[in-house]
Parts: sequence; C-alpha cells; structure tokens
Amino acid sequence: MTKEYRVIFAASFTFLYLYGAISPAQASNHVGDAQRKVSELRSRAADAFESANQVKYEISSLERELARLKQNEAIARKSTLRIEEQLARTAIEQYKGTGIGSGFELLFTRDPSQYLRDAQILDDLSRKLASRVKTFKTSSQRLRSSQLILADRTFLLRAKQKKLATEVTKAKERLRAAERILFSLKEADRSELQQSENASEAKILKNSKMLASKFSGNSTRGVLALKFAFGQLGDIYVWGGAGPVKWDCSGLTMRAFARVGVSLPHSAAIQYRYGKSIAFSEVRPGDLVFFGNPISHVAIYMGGGRMVQAPRPGKKVEIGTFSRMFGYKPFIGAKRL
Repeated sequence: MTKEYRVIFAASFTFLYLYGAISPAQASNHVGDAQRKVSELRSRAADAFESANQVKYEISSLERELARLKQNEAIARKSTLRIEEQLARTAIEQYKGTGIGSGFELLFTRDPSQYLRDAQILDDLSRKLASRVKTFKTSSQRLRSSQLILADRTFLLRAKQKKLATEVTKAKERLRAAERILFSLKEADRSELQQSENASEAKILKNSKMLASKFSGNSTRGVLALKFAFGQLGDIYVWGGAGPVKWDCSGLTMRAFARVGVSLPHSAAIQYRYGKSIAFSEVRPGDLVFFGNPISHVAIYMGGGRMVQAPRPGKKVEIGTFSRMFGYKPFIGAKRL
C-alpha cells in the first residue's frame, strides 16, 4: 500500500466511523492499526536521520580534505611558477652570453686553456637547464594531479550535500505522514491514543530508572559511558541531538564515550568502524550494539538482555530489550571500545 493510499484509507475509515458504518470494535482496531503505522513511520524517520548523520560526517571529512587539497594546490602552483621563472632565467643566461655566438668563437680560439674553461661553462649551463626542465615537468605534473583530485573531491562533496538534503527530506516526510494518520482519527480517539502513549512512556521511564538504580558495574570505559547514559533517561529524541537534554541514538553514544576519553563520530554507521568486534553471545556491559542493514541504530548494552538507547522521534532515552531484532532492524554486531 502506498503512502498516499494509506492516508486516504485512514481518512475514509474515519468518515465511515463517524456516520455509523463501522462498529466500535472495528474502530478500535483502526486506532491500533494507526498507532502501529505511526510508530513504524517514526522509526523509518529515525533510519533516514541516521543516514543523514553519516552523510554529514562524510561531508565534514570531505570539507577538511578539500581545505588541505586547496592549500597543497596553492603551494604546487607557486612552486611551479617559481621553477618556470628560474628556467626562463637559465635559458637567457645560456643563449645571451654563452650561446650560439660563443660556441662559434670557441671553435677558432687560439688559447686551448681558455677553450676548455669556456666549454666547461657551457656544459654546466646545459646541465643546469636540463635539470630545471626536468624539475619543471615534475612540478607541473604534481600541480595537474592536485587539481584533478581537487575537482574530483569537489564533485563528490556536491553529491554528498545533495544526498544529505534527500535523506533529511525523506525523514521529515515520514514524520508528516505519521501526523496525517494521527489527524485522520477522531479527536476523541486521538486524545485517547496520546494518553495511552504518555502512560506507556511514563511506565517505561519508571522501569528504566529502577533498572539503572540496581545496576552495579566495574570501572571500565564502557561501563562509565553506560552510567553517563543512565543520567539521560527521560530526555527526548531529537535528530542531531548530542545533549545536554536532547539526543538521537548516535549522539547519545558519542557523548557518553566522550566523557571517558573516547572520540566517536556522530553516526551509528561510522561508529561501527571503531573498536573490537564482539559476538552476540559475548556482549558485556558497556559494549556498543548496532542494528539495521544498512546500520541505522546504536545503543549501549547494560547486561541482562537490556540496552540504553534513544530510539526514535516520539520516544525518550530509555532502557529497552536487547535481542537479535530491534523492531524490523536485525542485530548487525557489537563493538568494545
């Protein structure tokens, strides 16, 4: 079912319910179905936001590389111009004072010693000219190579910027689709659904804080990062959030490990490149656990089949269940830092 069809269907369902064509039981099922669709759309939005985080990181890396390339290109350009000027001066020296005219004079000189001295000067200048010609060619090739790499990276940067805009648009459209489904419900049903979600979040937060209070771990970096994450329980999910009270999944893990001296990028997919790989059966408190193919979620394992996470829009930082599936996202791997 397409996105547009789902919205039309939801609106039509509401109309039929209002005019008695659908029973209360059917309406209840419809509300539950709407809730599941909204939850999935928000999770899909979180996927797109994490993809955007990865692209933002790649853009930042490219911008730093471009700055270095531009600096190197400027240095290569100045070096090439300087060598070109030296080459011109050497050529003028050779053909002005000891060029063709001097060569003929040497042929008719009556002083052998003078001939040898002048011939040596001419030979030295020729070698000097040849050396500078070679240096100029090398410098010119280096400059051209630098310019080609610079152009390639500039093209890649523009492509990444376009992809970033696409991912952000995709995420926001999914959130708008979720809102449209909610507003397709009767006001009373929408209010009841909101109250139900608030009650569920309150229960999750209470349980999360209870579990955190009972946790006793060692002083490894992972456990200390985990304890920092405990302190953020109840904070809201916001894309790009990295504290102090707003977080997305990779923003939370990035900041948690920064507190113990481990520098991570703000991207679940890029964070997966760090640390030692750990099997599902061997995870221990403080390990990072990753989900999604491609990777779109990261959390911190706390033991006992639980993990601390900032799940998605509409949710708060919580302690959730750790298993081989996080919703529709498969477990991809764990890393120990």
